[in-house]
Amino acid sequence: MSQPRTSLQGARVLLGVSGGIAAYKAAHVLRGLLAAGADVRVVPTEASLEFVGRATWEALSHRPVLTSVFDDVDHVAHVELGQQADLVAVVPATADLIARARAGRADDLLAASLLVTQAPVVLAPAMHTEMWQHPATQENVRVLRERGVTVLEPAIGQLTGSDTGAGRLPEPDAVLAALGAAITSPREETGAIRRDLAGAHVLITAGGTREEIDPVRYIANRSSGRQGWALAHAALARGARVTLLAANCELETPPGAERIDVTSAQELAEQVAVHRRSVDVVIMAAAVADFTPLERANAKIKKTDDQDAPQIPLRRTEDILRSTVEERGDVTRPAIVGFAAETGSEQTSALELAREKARRKGADLLVFNDVTTGVFGSDANRVRILDANGSEITAADGSKQQVAHAVLDALSAVVRQRGDVPWSA
Repeated sequence: MSQPRTSLQGARVLLGVSGGIAAYKAAHVLRGLLAAGADVRVVPTEASLEFVGRATWEALSHRPVLTSVFDDVDHVAHVELGQQADLVAVVPATADLIARARAGRADDLLAASLLVTQAPVVLAPAMHTEMWQHPATQENVRVLRERGVTVLEPAIGQLTGSDTGAGRLPEPDAVLAALGAAITSPREETGAIRRDLAGAHVLITAGGTREEIDPVRYIANRSSGRQGWALAHAALARGARVTLLAANCELETPPGAERIDVTSAQELAEQVAVHRRSVDVVIMAAAVADFTPLERANAKIKKTDDQDAPQIPLRRTEDILRSTVEERGDVTRPAIVGFAAETGSEQTSALELAREKARRKGADLLVFNDVTTGVFGSDANRVRILDANGSEITAADGSKQQVAHAVLDALSAVVRQRGDVPWSA
C-alpha cells in the first residue's frame, strides 16, 4: 500500500489550474503550498491562461510551466509529472475538467497527468450553480469519488456577475487544509485515499465554549478548534458527511462540512442532543467549560474604589460526553469518541487521570493529551488513544492532521472489530 506523507513539507505537488474566473485564487493556494515547504509544478490548461498567464505561474513557482502533451517530449512530461507527484490538486476544477477526468481523457497535459498519477487527487470545483447542480456534473462527481478522488464541495456565495449560489471556489485557506488532510490520508494500493467512512454521518464538536459573566466578560479556555478542524477535514477526505459544531472558532469552514456555530456549553449540549440520534459517529473534540456563572449580569459589572472584587457563584455545566453515552444506552450507534486535556499533579499523573476518565465516561475511545507544556493553537499534537476500560490502544505524535487520521484509524478498527459498520455500502 502506498504510504501517506506526514505533511506537505517536501511533498511534490502538481497544481492543476483549469479555465475559470476563480483561477486567480489558485495563486494564493500556490503561495500557501510553497510556504508549507512543498515543491510545486503548476500545470494550467490553455483556457486557464486566458485568466492567469504563464508568466505569473512561472514567477511564483520558480518552475517552467507546460500545458501540452507535446511539451518537453524528451522527458515524457505527460507521464513523468503524474508519476512523480505525491499529490495532485486542481484549483479550480471546472465542469469540463471534471467531465474529462471522469472519462479518462488525455487531451492536454493536466488531463494526461490525472490519468497517469497514483497519488491522491483533490479537485476543488468552481462553476455556476446550474452547472454544479446539473445531473451530468453530479454523476461525474459521484463516479470520481467512488474511485477515491477527493472532490470538495463548492462554497455558497457570490459568483460571476450578480449570481449567488453553490459553485464558488472555497477560500484558499480551506483548500490548503483539505490538501493537508489528503497528503496525510491512508491510501489504497492504487494510491487513492482510503474512503472507509463513505456513507457515514459524523458529528464533530470543535473549539472552546464561552460562559458569559456579563455583556462584556466571559469564562473561556485556550482551545483554538484546530484539532476538531483537522478531524473534519480528515473525515471528509475519507468520504464522510460531516456536521461541525463550532464553538467560537475563527477558521475557514472545511469544504463540504455543515457548520453550526455555538457559544456556550449549554448551546453546544442542545445541538449535540439534536443531532446525536441521527448520526453514525460523534467526536467530541471541543473544550467544554466545566462551570458557568449561576447568573449572568444584565449590565457590565462595575469596578469602584470602595468595592472589593465581586464574588461570582458558579454551577456545573452538563457533562455532554457522559450524557451522550448514557443516551445511547446498550446500542452501538453512534460510535462515540471523547477528548481529554489533562495536567497531572504530585499525586496522580495526567495519564492516570485520563484512564479514570475513560472508565467513568464510557465512550468507545478517549483521546488524551497532556497539556502541561501547551498544545493550544499549535499545528502539532501528541495524544494517546484509550478504550472504554482505560487501556491504551495506540499513540500519535505529529501534525494535527496526522493525529486526526490516527483517531479515525482507531475508530474504524473498533467499529469493525465489533462487526458493526452501519455506514458500509
